[in-house]
Amino acid sequence: MTSQDAVTAQSVIDAAWGTLPPSGRTVETAGRYTATRMERIIQIVVAVGCLTIGGQGFVASWDLYDIGVPHAVLHAVVFLSLAVMTVLCLLGRGARAASAVFAIVYPLALMVWPLVTAGTRPDPSAQPWTFYLINLAAVAAMIAFPLGWQFAWAIGTSVLYAVVRLVEGGFAPEFWSGIGYDVSVALILGLVFVTVGWVLRSLASGVDAARVQAVMSYARAASADAGEQERVAVAALMHDSVLAALIAGERAHTDRERQLAVSMAREALTRLANAESDDPEGSDEPVSRGWIASGIEQSAAELGVPLEVRRSDVDDEQAVVPGRVARAVVLAATQAIANAVQHAEGAGLNVAVSRAGRGVRVEVSDSGPGVDVASIPADRLGIRASIFARLAAVGGEATIASGSTGTTVAMTWAGEKQA
Repeated sequence: MTSQDAVTAQSVIDAAWGTLPPSGRTVETAGRYTATRMERIIQIVVAVGCLTIGGQGFVASWDLYDIGVPHAVLHAVVFLSLAVMTVLCLLGRGARAASAVFAIVYPLALMVWPLVTAGTRPDPSAQPWTFYLINLAAVAAMIAFPLGWQFAWAIGTSVLYAVVRLVEGGFAPEFWSGIGYDVSVALILGLVFVTVGWVLRSLASGVDAARVQAVMSYARAASADAGEQERVAVAALMHDSVLAALIAGERAHTDRERQLAVSMAREALTRLANAESDDPEGSDEPVSRGWIASGIEQSAAELGVPLEVRRSDVDDEQAVVPGRVARAVVLAATQAIANAVQHAEGAGLNVAVSRAGRGVRVEVSDSGPGVDVASIPADRLGIRASIFARLAAVGGEATIASGSTGTTVAMTWAGEKQA
């Protein structure tokens, strides 16, 4: 498959995937279904974390509420952007943009922190409220930015916090141990959060890729099956309706043979005329076994071969055979009759219809010289396409037994398989 074919196949799959939307919801394409769901889960988890950890930071921030207007403004900007990010992550709308805003606001807030807290005496044993938000900035970057930037934010915000705290404390020795511990915890947690998000997204993308591959494989298999079905149908049509008529016309020497050739030509013209109709096979409503017997009698009469089909355990009122199956059986039996007339001159021709499980069985026999099926050339489609392949296409099977005393072609459709 070329890259262009892959793109076309993907667009077709995406279009088909979006044709069945759940009520009131937007449908993702097949290639992003699991990834989109995973992204939504990550946003909800981040929102819950923001509510919990951000709430702790908000409570801690009130220890500095009276140090001045610059701090109040900084406090309002940071927590307002965090609140907007939390709400939009819960709603699943605009979460990436809001997360990007908070991810940028937080390091800017750290940079101006020494200025807005000037004149205060920092406590080396206590953490300011900005400490609680380090990892929230990392998860905000996880939602908003590419993977490389996510790791850069997780590392950079932790390092920036350490530098700002040291500047605030005048690089006093008592600050180093506490800040080192805080930064180590924040750095480890930030990297863990980013890594877990990356792993979950990778797994979701893998599931989506497997789904797309499965759908494409199914589509290719369905296409191949449809092509094979069409090949069987065309081969049967060509033989039954065209080649058989031409062969019969060439070999016609008696009045009966000429009548047979005319009937086959008439059938060829009718079937070719119907080949492009919307429903060339007709209805698939079930019919009875008796309908099949009558159809065989009618088809044989059109070939100039009047006969009476023997019925055994056949209920004319019980419709159990799907219409497409019944028509396939009738056409296959008609071909078997035509073969018997052409190759055995109709000697001892006998047709029987009987019950076969929940389905039907048709036997066409003659008392001619017989035929060696294995020796039939591959380009002779009378038995292969018009009988064997036609029955196989509807879930049935055909067998042929031939010897010096005659030939019997048995066509069986045993009924729909039970689940």
